[in-house]
Amino acid sequence: MPIFENGPVRIRYEEAGSGFPMLVIPGGGLNARVESLGVAGSFNPLVEFSDSHRCVALDIRNANGGGTTGPLEVEKAWDAFTDDQLALMDHLGIGKFVVTGFCIGGPLIWNLIRRAPDRVVAAILAHPSGFRPEQPDLFYQNNISGWAPKLLESRSDITRDMVERFLQKMYRDDSDFVFTVSRDFVRACKIPILIMPDDVAAHPYAAAMETARLAPNAQVSLYPWREPSGHVELALRHVRTFLKAHTPAAE
Repeated sequence: MPIFENGPVRIRYEEAGSGFPMLVIPGGGLNARVESLGVAGSFNPLVEFSDSHRCVALDIRNANGGGTTGPLEVEKAWDAFTDDQLALMDHLGIGKFVVTGFCIGGPLIWNLIRRAPDRVVAAILAHPSGFRPEQPDLFYQNNISGWAPKLLESRSDITRDMVERFLQKMYRDDSDFVFTVSRDFVRACKIPILIMPDDVAAHPYAAAMETARLAPNAQVSLYPWREPSGHVELALRHVRTFLKAHTPAAE
């Protein structure tokens, strides 16, 4: 896959198809990589939508096993990932785009809309991450054990203290709802949104459905859509209809 160098950040990305641009944010939390797309009963937009869209996916910065690397910007946390996404789209000459995100892609899509509301024309949030009040420290603990150790082994410039402060900023300082924006922000968002809910520990159904109720131009796919077998294709019909309705003609 190609590499885009943006100062101290190296961004590994993949493209497929042609048409109106679609930014794709893989799932997998802080280990989200392009290779994660299409696994575990989900779908791969680079395969499903390349006939109608120019799909661009990137590894999240500092994912273990990924090709996007850069500083661990403790004070920026969520914004550092958004910086990478917007820098890549600028590098590729892409102005406006639709965005599809899985898992951690949910909070990151809301942050993209907050940062660049004039560029995101529509968004699809598939099994989005969100705050679960009965497990308030879930994401901090999952990442301190499942992401941090390998990162610390491979990066002498990153310390345990930096990782702890980074995760504190991401998941404890504003540990509510979707982490990156408030309910008032979602309530005021006019961008068309399609929510594809899940209900596992990291993808709470309640948070996904609350965003759908609050966002004035939101739709919801059937649920469950990842299982049983056959429901993914049925859900994809909804996604394609949503995209057809809200995707402008390619420039």
